[in-house]
Amino acid sequence: MSGFFGIVSEQPCITDLFYGTDYHSHLGTKRAGLATFDGPQAHQNIHNIENSHFRPKFMKDLDEMKGRVGIGVISDTEAQPVMVNSHLGRFAIATVSRINNMAELEKDCLDKHQQFTDLSRGATNPTELIALQITQGKDFVEGIENVYNRVKGSCTMLILTPDGIIAARDRYGRTPIVIGRRGNDYAVASESHSYVNLGYETCRFVGPGEVVKITTEHGIEVMRSAEKKLQVCSFLWIYYGYPCTEYEGINAEEVRYNLGRLMGERDTDLNPDFVSPIPDSGIGMALGYSNGRRIPYKRGLLKYTPTWSRSFMPVSQSDRFLVAKMKLIPSRAVLSGKEVVFCDDSIVRGTQLRDNVKMLYDYGAKAVHVRISCPPLVHGCTFLNFSTSKTDRELITRRVIEELEGGTIGGTIPMEKLNAYHNASTQEYARRVEVIRRHVGVDTLRFNTLDDVCEAIGMDKSQICTHCFDGSSYGD
Repeated sequence: MSGFFGIVSEQPCITDLFYGTDYHSHLGTKRAGLATFDGPQAHQNIHNIENSHFRPKFMKDLDEMKGRVGIGVISDTEAQPVMVNSHLGRFAIATVSRINNMAELEKDCLDKHQQFTDLSRGATNPTELIALQITQGKDFVEGIENVYNRVKGSCTMLILTPDGIIAARDRYGRTPIVIGRRGNDYAVASESHSYVNLGYETCRFVGPGEVVKITTEHGIEVMRSAEKKLQVCSFLWIYYGYPCTEYEGINAEEVRYNLGRLMGERDTDLNPDFVSPIPDSGIGMALGYSNGRRIPYKRGLLKYTPTWSRSFMPVSQSDRFLVAKMKLIPSRAVLSGKEVVFCDDSIVRGTQLRDNVKMLYDYGAKAVHVRISCPPLVHGCTFLNFSTSKTDRELITRRVIEELEGGTIGGTIPMEKLNAYHNASTQEYARRVEVIRRHVGVDTLRFNTLDDVCEAIGMDKSQICTHCFDGSSYGD
């Protein structure tokens, strides 16, 4: 995934841009970049951050990044922002996107005698491809319409011009854009927490498909009105968003707390000694569970945060295993002889949870009950670059269904058959959960339902993308 940040200011913007971009570090670990305009003069720096954090990589660049407007991005994929000089003028662009029809769009650009200049990863840079789609329009709005109409997947973007920033949210609003204001200065970001310490206050959430231009002279101008349909990613609240950020005005930590409370209120057939999170993503849920079930909250597992990053990011299984093993430290004094409920955000492959559970028993836990804040993950995401999984079969839930049915989903197992596994009241659902429970080696295992997710967020299901749980969404 990626996260971006932009500043439009009456003063030099680099300090705010530097720290605001850094506050998106939880959304990417591979590439990061900054771009500014000082009148017509453009400045750009991009660094690899796989072996270092954002701040030390960019600190030496700050003096040269002149200007009062700028954008930054932290990405798990391509090098960004991309600088362009075209009939639309000079601009820089940063995207949060997934393009499922790259080959088709590449061929279209080449057939129109356009060219690609960034092949640093051995393939076309997706953000450069988006830029070329934009330059095919007679103006920025028509160019952005090209992106909305042609890209299969999703694309949210910031376009930096010499006088301001154009913010364009994905047609279905799958990924967010939020705007903060401080006097006549504006911040525009993926995550609302990123500008709080810089003195900005949220003034606006950009709507699905909406395009706005932000300048100090004219403020926020609507260039394209918002669409009525919304499919914001539910997993932003469940896992990916920083706890104190807000999407559509709804706080991520509150949603995680609600998911735990709902689970705790009905989880009455256990008598655990306490509830503990699997940190960090299980903390909000565990706090809610503690209050819903009226049992103590304790930390049986602790994350060594100073040096270990999220284990969601590495591509290879061996790297994921190493990070998952080394970052979590069990507390024998807290666990020994106790019956414990552990809360986590999701089960993807199941390998990390299985290894964590073994460690909990090794350190003296009498019984381990795992509670998951979302429904089982059945479908890989086709709208966001969300996971490092190469195929849907890496999802343990999907593998278990194929084992139980003796076939391949989409092959000998028709997609309609999955409906029974999506419904928490069916025998098929219960059988699948039992097989996963045995695989991860816990005493009991339960998931929240799709209704729980919608209730915790406080939005109608028609406005939330739940594709990874039940295969439903709309758009390509």
